[in-house]
Amino acid sequence: MARVFLCVLDSVGCGGAPDAVHYGDEGSNTLLHIAEACAAGRAEEGRSGPLKVPNLNAMGLGAAITLASGKAAPGLSAVPGGWWGAAEEISAGKDTQSGHWELAGVPVARDWHYFPRTVPAFPVDLMAELISRSGLPGTLANCHASGTEIIDQFGLEHIATGKPIVYTSADSVVQIAAHEGHFGLERLLDLCRIAADIFHPLNVGRIIARPFVGEAPGDFVRTTNRKDFAIAPPDGTICDRVAASGGAVHAVGKIGDIFAMKSISDVSKGGDDMALFDHVLAFTDKARPGDLIFANFIEFDSLWGHRRNVAGYARALEAFDARLPELTARLRPDDLLIITADHGNDPTWPGTDHTRERVPVLVTGPRVTARKLGIVPFTAVAQLTALHLSCR
Repeated sequence: MARVFLCVLDSVGCGGAPDAVHYGDEGSNTLLHIAEACAAGRAEEGRSGPLKVPNLNAMGLGAAITLASGKAAPGLSAVPGGWWGAAEEISAGKDTQSGHWELAGVPVARDWHYFPRTVPAFPVDLMAELISRSGLPGTLANCHASGTEIIDQFGLEHIATGKPIVYTSADSVVQIAAHEGHFGLERLLDLCRIAADIFHPLNVGRIIARPFVGEAPGDFVRTTNRKDFAIAPPDGTICDRVAASGGAVHAVGKIGDIFAMKSISDVSKGGDDMALFDHVLAFTDKARPGDLIFANFIEFDSLWGHRRNVAGYARALEAFDARLPELTARLRPDDLLIITADHGNDPTWPGTDHTRERVPVLVTGPRVTARKLGIVPFTAVAQLTALHLSCR
């Protein structure tokens, strides 16, 4: 009996979404624009030259970009050796939760609640309730922001006043940052539970605890104790189907949070994407037949896409690619490896938000031969997984 390793490279889109114009994203293409910048010598910080992802390219990455967008990425012209295609989303929005749920087989029937680009971004009455119920002296920020930048901006004031930093993004989220030492981790988690009780009824997808440490701007750093308080997905995700068939779902990274731990057997987290890759490798020995190893690699999105850092994004792609042979070499004869993404986050695009794009779907395994999947819905990823694992 087989196993499936499903790796979501967070925000690694490939352009071409037919409805991108409705999101202000027509022409966005995360992978194409990174490859073009590298080829033109505009992404030389910490790396040099054309984008070097030979293993992903051999799986069909370049072919998927061309299929999705009609444009060829420089240096990515290999003939695919596995199953390859591109997926497009039917759920409204371009957020993490919708993308993952739809990849897992359940499109989001109605859009999430998003907060306006105003200051304050959050309703005054709900923030007053949060302050009152939590016994807070107030809150800081209350706006759209990049999480790493907002703690540098407000970190010292937070430490001095005890007011947590509350912000949002293009996703349907309320994010609350607080210092682990000065504010306390458990206090932050309790605050997020209260926030979930207040904001979930609005159909806000996630409340995210963002603990950090450090004593000064430039020294502040977020810790690995992040926790998401998410609305649970409806029944019928691939996680539910694997569990119902007697398999285990091993969540790596923030998958457990995205699915509110529904039908998740265990969670492995790490300090960075390379640590998460180590966890995935470990499951090549530990996972049983019928199991799903479901991983999210967040740093493409959180460190490089939102920060509009092309060179950093290219470095991350190259680092992931360099480790792929470690994983493919350890797959058992009936295993399947699926690599895809949940949305785009073009680091050359205006602003700091996600971009509405198609995403690559690359599939390999010891018994996989070349096959074009074409343009498929996000839900095809769940269908491939269920078919391979013989899920009901």
